[in-house]
Amino acid sequence: MNKIFQSKILWALFLLIIVFLAGVSGYKFMSGYTWIDALYMTIITITTVGYGEVRPLSPMEKLATSVFILSSIFIVGYAISVISEYILSRSNLKALKIKRVQKKIDALQNHIIICGYGRNGKQAAHKLLNYQKPFVIIEKNEEVVERYSDEKMLFINGNANEDEVLEQAGIERASSLICALPSDADNLFIVLSARQIKRDLKIISRATEETSYKKLKLAGADNVIMPDRIGGDHMASLVVIPDLVEFLDNLSVSGAQDSMNVEQISFEKMCPNGEEQSIIQLDVRNKTGCSIIGYKSPGGEYIVNPEPSMVVKKNSKLILIGRPNQIDRLKQFYNV
Repeated sequence: MNKIFQSKILWALFLLIIVFLAGVSGYKFMSGYTWIDALYMTIITITTVGYGEVRPLSPMEKLATSVFILSSIFIVGYAISVISEYILSRSNLKALKIKRVQKKIDALQNHIIICGYGRNGKQAAHKLLNYQKPFVIIEKNEEVVERYSDEKMLFINGNANEDEVLEQAGIERASSLICALPSDADNLFIVLSARQIKRDLKIISRATEETSYKKLKLAGADNVIMPDRIGGDHMASLVVIPDLVEFLDNLSVSGAQDSMNVEQISFEKMCPNGEEQSIIQLDVRNKTGCSIIGYKSPGGEYIVNPEPSMVVKKNSKLILIGRPNQIDRLKQFYNV
């Protein structure tokens, strides 16, 4: 569509230039005007402003000017219509796109809202794409929204500090919210607003300053991540325990055939009939090839490498490790 409009606009501009050059050349060489007078006569003729001629025209010049006026009216009218149609179509297409995106957002349930599409926001979005989790991105920079918006990612152009924008992103139906803005003050304000709107929303916020950590936790953030501190700690760990860190890095990579992935499954998925069973009774290893490496109790306590005799309680979660094909088998088997 844009290519069609662009070709029309180029053609209209080409015709305008031809008419303009023809007018200037005609008045210069046919009527003997100076270049300035020829330019002046061409402009007032094309624009039909009604000013008087530089000097009286001969019958032949009047005839030529009449033909020039008629041709320029049609060409200028065509150019104006093409440019107007292009501007209106862009406005309409943009409105239709926003409406279509909003319709998709309104249909989401238990999705994630990402506030900010900077470096951390991009990383979060790509990770959620790999895990096929539904999410909405709130970004106030219109150029960023136009550059990165596509069918896979839903963008809202607005300020996440405003409650109306959070509601537009479907915060009442969302399961989690990620504050990835570079300003700790902005993240703090969003956390406060989001916690007021939905009490049981899981909120994860980014922080830059050490002093912001406690403030964000007090405001209602469930988790506060400090990328700078994690980065420094990670680099130091590569010196002290390089092999272990590289192994753990491989656990977080999704999609590579030679990598190991970690997945968590709730009790409701593992035991759809609601009956509590021990880990050995579940027999996950033989069914899927994945190994259980962690257990989160209903009270939030984490147990690493649980015993086979441990009974999986209601409202608990299991953490499993496996290769990509084993993780896929696990998801298919337990309908995750």
